[in-house]
Order: sequence, then C-alpha cells, then structure tokens
Amino acid sequence: MSLVATLESPLPAALPAGTDTALFVYGACGVPVEVSVDGMRHAAAWVRGRFWATVPVSAHAGEVEIAAVSGDAVAPLARIEVQAPPRPPSLGRPAPDGLIAICMATFEPDMALFRTQVESLRAQTDERWVCVVSDDASAPEHLARIRDVLADDPRFVLSRSPERLGFYRNFERALRLAPAEAELLALCDQDDRWHPEKLAVLRKAIGAAGLVYSDQRLVDAGGRVLRDTLWRGRRNNHTDLTSMLVANTITGAAMMLRREVAELALPFPDTPGLPFHDAWLAVLALAAGDVAYVDRPLYDYVQHRGAFFGSVTHGARPRRRRPSPRGSYFRGYVPRAVLAEVLLVRCASRLTPAKRTALRRFVRAERSPAAFLRLAARPLRVLAGRTETLGSESGLLPGLVWRRLARILRLDASLPDLLSFEQPRLRRWRARV
Repeated sequence: MSLVATLESPLPAALPAGTDTALFVYGACGVPVEVSVDGMRHAAAWVRGRFWATVPVSAHAGEVEIAAVSGDAVAPLARIEVQAPPRPPSLGRPAPDGLIAICMATFEPDMALFRTQVESLRAQTDERWVCVVSDDASAPEHLARIRDVLADDPRFVLSRSPERLGFYRNFERALRLAPAEAELLALCDQDDRWHPEKLAVLRKAIGAAGLVYSDQRLVDAGGRVLRDTLWRGRRNNHTDLTSMLVANTITGAAMMLRREVAELALPFPDTPGLPFHDAWLAVLALAAGDVAYVDRPLYDYVQHRGAFFGSVTHGARPRRRRPSPRGSYFRGYVPRAVLAEVLLVRCASRLTPAKRTALRRFVRAERSPAAFLRLAARPLRVLAGRTETLGSESGLLPGLVWRRLARILRLDASLPDLLSFEQPRLRRWRARV
C-alpha cells in the first residue's frame, strides 16, 4: 500500500548534535497517520486530511528522519541534518573576569533613538562588558549609519545577517555571537535607554539564579514618562511556570542570564504561533532553575510608532479581531504546548517534580478533561489578586473546545492566519498609561 503525505509547516533544516527538543509536525494526508521519528511512532491528530503532532527528538549523529506512517506504509516527510554544534567566537584578547556580553538586535533603527541607546551603554558604571550587534540584513545605508554611531569603539562588534531573520531568530543569532569569555549575557533592544547602573545592579542581584530581570519605565521618544512601573494593573510573576507559559512577564531588555541558560535555550524552538525570544528565555530559565527580580526600573522602554507594541501608547484603540477558535488552538494553545514539550525533554534533569507536573498538565489539557478543567479554572485566580496572566487562559479555552469537536464535526483544520490569535486583556493592559 502506497502512502502520500506532505509537510505543510516547515521543520528545521539542521539541528546541533546533542540537542534534545520537540518538533511540531503538521501536514496533509488522505488517511489518519502516526508520525515516526527515526522509526519511533507517535500518535497524531487527524482531521479532514490534515495531521499534526508534537514529537520529541534527540539529535546525536547523522540525520533525523521524520515520516508519516499508516500500518506498514511509510511516507518520508523530512531528513534533518545533525551538525556539530557551533562554537562561540572568541574575543581574541584578554577579558576581565565576569565579562558581560550585551546582545543587541538591530534592523534599520531610528537613528536618534539608537544613538541614545548606544550612549546609555557607554555610560554604564559596570565597565566589564562587550556588545555584539546582530543586524538583521539592514539596507546598506542604514548599516553605514549604525557603523558611524558605533565608530571605532572596540567594545562593539557589528555582524550583519546575510538574510532577513525577524526579531525572534535575530536575537537567537545575537546570543550565538556572544564571545566565549562572557559569563553573563544581557539582551538589548535598539531603541531603549538604559540607566547607568543597570548592568551593575543586575550582576549583583543574579545570585544563584539562572536569570535576573528588573522593572522598567515606559517613556515616549522624547523621554516623557508614561508609566513609572511596568506593573500598574498587573501582578509581576517569576515563580509560577504555568502562568509564565500562558502570559510572559519578563521582557528581553530587562533580563540578564547566565551562559549555561543561554546555551540550554539554543536552538530556539519552532512553533506555529508568533514567537517571542523573551517568552522562550523566560519560561526556559524558570523551568531550569530560579529567576530573580529587581524591584526597580533599570531602563526606559521607549514607546514609539516604529516599535512592535509602540502604537498602544499613542492613543490608538487596540484593533479587535473576530475570535477564531481554530486560531486559539493552532496559534494560541499549540505554540505554548510545543514549548512545554521542549522543556520536558531539554530540561528533564533540572525540572522539579512540581514543574514537571505543571508542564505535563498543560500538555494534557487537550486530551484530559481534568487537565482542561484545571486550566479553565485558572482565570478565577484574578479574584484573589493573582493577576499575572489577567485571566488570559480563557483565550485558550475556545481552541481546546474546537480541538475536541474538530474530528466529530469534520471542521476545517488548516492553519489559520498567524495573527488569528491575540490576548486582548494583555493588549489593553499594555495600552494603559
């Protein structure tokens, strides 16, 4: 019996040797199938000719073979090359103990804001740092302006990506550029303004934690303070793993992490949702160990129309989209479940029993009535002041209901538009100044 199956969502072309991860496999086939990883079969959902599954992968040598399987019939889907893991670059010169690598991602920045950001780095009271700048294929004229601002300062290393990656993969690239001598890594946006003591305070506060982050002020491009703390109207969280998975509370520019945490996070996972580097690093750091917090603003998060979330502070009403249960499932719940599956395999030896249970319970929510009801009850935590997610779990529930009805009612199971899911309560909170 011949079997015809095709992938409809890309898989990585390569994985570094020694990587434990999980992959979301989504494709088309006329009959129900299982997904095979190097001969090991895994159950897959199948609705109206579409199948999907999140499967664990251990990349050790040679290739990882992914296939669709039905009975004795096999349809190859992908061969993922296993490569030697890339080595971090070296500074090529003596480095001070405790060196911090500031990992900045750029793409055609507003030059006035970029210049202010660079000067705020140069003004840091802790001088044991270098800054690697990963540019996301800016046009030559923009790259020339970036070089002019960096000038001949040897603490800055500029590297242009040969192709456009998007901010998620560009921050991944920036972490890979951190020199081997750096023990600590700090993420940096192109358009913020760091307070002079930011690096010094974070270095002191990290203690035994794998990651530390601070509060922040929201300001406009001219420096006017819009909000003197991020946490007006929402509770901060750096201890509850499920809450972090549902609604991240740690922004990238606020964080400093240890090299071993950054290495554990690489490569960044592929999910069917809109990925955010800070959400992945935050949930990974909390799964793998402890996260510390500095309860004071250490930088100004500049809100402007060119920023990803910038328009929310300029009087623009958040645009409402028609709720989509299919979007809630494929672009809301599934991406978070994929991250949970990655954490279960990548952090297996580091997870506490409570954290392992939390991740498994989240993954089971689409199959287990008890796990579904537990997730459905979480928005009630708002009544007790537990506002870290602002009840955003409720946005995932229509997707889980859709998942239970999809095969029975033969619903459309194609991947919806990438922006078919949003968390409106978080968007309204961000817009509050």
